[in-house]
Amino acid sequence: MGLFDAFTAPPKLQKVPFGSSGLQVSEIGIGTWSWGNRFLWGYEPAMDSELQSCFDLCVSSGVNLFDTGDSYGTGDLNGQSEKLLGEFMEAYAAKNGGTYPLIGTKFATYPWRLTPGAMVKACEESAERLRRPVDVGQIHWSAANYAPWQERALWDGLVALYKGGYVKAVGVSNYGPKQLRKIHTYLSDQGVPLAANQIQYSLLSRSVGEEVKEVCDELGLSMIAYSPLGLGFLGGKYRAGSDLPVGPRSFIFKDRVQEVTPLLESIEDVGTARGKTTAQVALNWCISKGTIPIPGAKNLRQVEENLGAAGWRLSAGEMEALDVAARKVPRELVQNIFQTK
Repeated sequence: MGLFDAFTAPPKLQKVPFGSSGLQVSEIGIGTWSWGNRFLWGYEPAMDSELQSCFDLCVSSGVNLFDTGDSYGTGDLNGQSEKLLGEFMEAYAAKNGGTYPLIGTKFATYPWRLTPGAMVKACEESAERLRRPVDVGQIHWSAANYAPWQERALWDGLVALYKGGYVKAVGVSNYGPKQLRKIHTYLSDQGVPLAANQIQYSLLSRSVGEEVKEVCDELGLSMIAYSPLGLGFLGGKYRAGSDLPVGPRSFIFKDRVQEVTPLLESIEDVGTARGKTTAQVALNWCISKGTIPIPGAKNLRQVEENLGAAGWRLSAGEMEALDVAARKVPRELVQNIFQTK
């Protein structure tokens, strides 16, 4: 099957509850880590026109959840992801009757954010870059591993954002089961519903995610899966003996690409039977696990491929075959260094 054989008219995306927030989000979102990141993803301003087209296609196809962060962008491009989303939303809304998606932004746990007011200020600055209010305000990572005394200020910041009407919902990222229970209890006691937890989750990063998913289900939270294609390993583009990505990712790929090959072959087998690409099967595995994957998209081909991962579900037998193949990979991808227990 050729790559573009799997691209047909975008399916009608299903909406799923976003925790207990009352919001409804598309079953697949878009992560914008790469929009503004030169170091890891090779962003250049010349890409902006195509990125606008990517945004337009996503929204017109039913994607209504975009994820960003106030630290997304490197060097002089700090905050670029939010700035681009602001531009793209404004341009799309002007042509489409004021239609806007939901924007979830993550506030970095910088050491100077020591008060609830610092979180409010961060949200206001993000809203300025986005040219509209933030919909979902999230703690980018917990300070529990290195500065536990800072946690309470971050949590109180979410309370201030929610009760002050700055956001429609609040969430966290990189929280493990133990810390997730703590913040859920704390916010609940303040009358603030925690909507979601966002962690690295894919066929190459399962063990932590499966434990977190159990807690999310118990607490009524959505689990957002970032890096659902394993930094590109599960996209089907890179194999042993082929050209590998340039930049920092090349070192990871050189070390791991051989051992991932059997898993990729199992994914391809499912894709061939389904008429789907490797990436579409890997993303649908996340959807079928009950998570909301947020793959990146730097061009229209990637958008179309992402959209083709939605609107259907892998069977129980296909899921089991992929789970077995994933368990045979000797090493999972390393979790975010800020991931807590």
